[in-house]
Amino acid sequence: MSDGSSLRNPFPHRRNPHTTEAAGLHRAWLERHPLLHADGAVGHDGYAHWEVVDLAALGYPDAGPEELALAADLMGFYFLFDDQFDGPLGRRPAEVAVICDRLAAVLHGAKPDPHSPAETAFADLWERSVVGMPARWRARAAYNWEWYFASHPAEAAGRISERPPDRDGYLALRRGTAAMETIFDMIERLGRFQVPLAAHHHPVLRQLRQLAADIPSLSNDVRSYPKEAPTGDVNNLVMIVQREHGCSAEAACALVTAEAQLMIGRCTELVTQLPETYLVLGLSPAERALAHRYAEGLTDWLAGYLHWEARTGRYRVA
Repeated sequence: MSDGSSLRNPFPHRRNPHTTEAAGLHRAWLERHPLLHADGAVGHDGYAHWEVVDLAALGYPDAGPEELALAADLMGFYFLFDDQFDGPLGRRPAEVAVICDRLAAVLHGAKPDPHSPAETAFADLWERSVVGMPARWRARAAYNWEWYFASHPAEAAGRISERPPDRDGYLALRRGTAAMETIFDMIERLGRFQVPLAAHHHPVLRQLRQLAADIPSLSNDVRSYPKEAPTGDVNNLVMIVQREHGCSAEAACALVTAEAQLMIGRCTELVTQLPETYLVLGLSPAERALAHRYAEGLTDWLAGYLHWEARTGRYRVA
């Protein structure tokens, strides 16, 4: 079956030199917050094949050792938190909502349940993430985390709905559950800088950010289709395209891959527009450097994720 490995990506991937040190810190974090031992969670051996630290190293190639460890801990949390909904719990939206509401409350000062590895792990991640960051960044990051958590009850409801999602509904949900905005917030946090407001919300950078978020989702849907189709998970663009076109899974995978390839082409066009964008906004040289650093962070993440996804054991069918 066709997969995301056929994507041609012009952005080079780079690997952080502090991977070994970060891996040791990440193992220690997992021992303090035993998400791997939660019901239904993968064991240590399986988790090792996901190469979570390598994803962080490829996604944030310039982070220091402790910052890279924080990124690895975040990656581990995303995967392990999401995976708990692959079983029966993921078809009980009311229960999922309670879990996610408690996690969202941590963003606003609620104490985590000491008996909940998910709550204690997230409280630790949030406390470390906000250190030294200005109020505007913290507000944006909190909103993006709320969006991520609040999307899981809707995803659970979709699994038991008799109405399959259409493309627009899929995108609205996927952009929440993929957590990409929280991942992109960490470009600033790990680099200890903040994008100028005018640049962050300019259409060119907004489009680049959205594409850098959507391309991994499309590629991931193609790779995870063989695992998700047998379980009845409907939130996959391959399945939607298959219904839209009345075609085979193979043909639908090819169409989704081609769509992702067009998105990559659009990314390259937007990157060439950035210098003019900074100029017309009247950014100072220092502000241009910050905006450019953020844009590079987006393409670093995209290139790193695609390289990691092609090699990780997370999406291989046993």
